[in-house]
Amino acid sequence: MPGYQHLWKDGTPVHLPLGKIVCIGRNYAEHARELNNPVPSEPLLFIKPSTAATHITRPLELPRDQGQVHFETELAVLIGRPLTNASASEAELAILGYGLALDLTLRDLQTKLKEKGHPWERAKAFDGACPLSPFVPADKLPRDNIHFTLDIDGRRQQTGDTRDMLNTIVPLIAHMSSQFSLLPGDVVLTGTPKGVGPLESGQTLSLELEDVLFVETKVL
Repeated sequence: MPGYQHLWKDGTPVHLPLGKIVCIGRNYAEHARELNNPVPSEPLLFIKPSTAATHITRPLELPRDQGQVHFETELAVLIGRPLTNASASEAELAILGYGLALDLTLRDLQTKLKEKGHPWERAKAFDGACPLSPFVPADKLPRDNIHFTLDIDGRRQQTGDTRDMLNTIVPLIAHMSSQFSLLPGDVVLTGTPKGVGPLESGQTLSLELEDVLFVETKVL
């Protein structure tokens, strides 16, 4: 959305343009099962446009009259180098930073779209559908064992760990780059663990990435 700029944790801007947001669905088996979805045999990819991005610390203004809006907490990866048909080593070198994101989803609409075999974008790509945190430099986190959480009104709601991903970060990015090029400033969302649910006005969401990043937002 207008005014969005990638930021580092200390508040300084990341001097890269906001690009597309490339997402994977059902990358945690238990999340697939909680929504009665089959576990995919290959990465299930979709894209949110740049207009979906907003700063996560701004109050969440939900779409009206479109049914339930669900939260899905995800580890976000900021891409720093162009990637096309990348090898694993090239993909790893392209990871500039890590952050957290909410993949907001119009769940009732998504259910209707899935029943008809239609794409999900109407439910996933609306303005403000991807609140993003500031980013932490990649060398500040252990890539193979990253832990993140979401609390709502002080109660633990989601716990994620990269060890539980069906498609881990580096192979996932390499695979994405074989389908379409990734550019500096693009963001990769790596899937949500179990525990998703509807947002309600007045809630406070607290998200933590290891012990290096903490952000909080409220639902209007």
